[in-house]
Amino acid sequence: MELRELHAFVAVVEEGGFSAAARRLHVSQPALSQTVSGLERQLRVKLLVRSSTGVRATDAGAALLGEARAVLARHDQALRRMARFAGGGGGVLRIGIPLEFPSRLLTPALGELAEACPDTRVQVRHLSTTEQLSALHDGELDVGLLRERPIGQEFDAMLVNREELGVLLAAPQAAELSGPEGIALDALAGLEWLAFPRADSPAWYDELTAILRSHGLDPGAQAPEGQRLIAEVKLAAVSAGRAFALAPPDWPHPIPDNVAWSPLAGHPIIRRTWAVWPAASRRQDLGRLIAAFEQPSPS
Repeated sequence: MELRELHAFVAVVEEGGFSAAARRLHVSQPALSQTVSGLERQLRVKLLVRSSTGVRATDAGAALLGEARAVLARHDQALRRMARFAGGGGGVLRIGIPLEFPSRLLTPALGELAEACPDTRVQVRHLSTTEQLSALHDGELDVGLLRERPIGQEFDAMLVNREELGVLLAAPQAAELSGPEGIALDALAGLEWLAFPRADSPAWYDELTAILRSHGLDPGAQAPEGQRLIAEVKLAAVSAGRAFALAPPDWPHPIPDNVAWSPLAGHPIIRRTWAVWPAASRRQDLGRLIAAFEQPSPS
């Protein structure tokens, strides 16, 4: 038996099915099914009972489950002990984070990583999508949280967050424009959109400007490269009443009384964030972090 076969078997039993286990292990469902079937042929016993509602372990499967967990735990322990000799107390996992990434996702994921891989040290850098992709290419990041999914097979990616963006406006404007479902996007015509530089995330910028134009809004001139659209800039600009900014409903910054956040009617703008990492990576601590992002967070 190989460790990958034990990992596959344990994941299928714990997840109660092949689809969820395949997502957890970042492999295709057919490949996972073949691995488990091969293990059954190798051991000459039936390990799982398959049904339309999922799978359950047979008596032989339940016995193997306990042994497999023990073997994998010892394997992880051995890797942690060797990491102390190879890396001076454990490895470093370098993570790229965009502006406004919600702490409700990041904090629990880092907490689970610390518990599962106590010898891993985390370095977090705030970088744009373009900067993160460059760092991933150069081997300066182990995983990035990007506003667009890269094309090609060099990287693996998983959607980790989906936000229905609303709008920040001067409070009197927000009160005037708000309807039962929020503010219609086309009602913002004539106001300046506070944009981030296109160079930071070209695909996301192009998607946004296409949506604005389709609702009759002029995206205006592109922001200068290198300009950071931080909270203080957004709040100061919209409070004057001549501009609007986009922000998620759980925007983490205090909003002053002269500014208001409102949902956009119909939720026309969805911001997505992907975890992206090198496809060739086999780091266990990275796998733990990705698995933590996969788990649903409390709303």
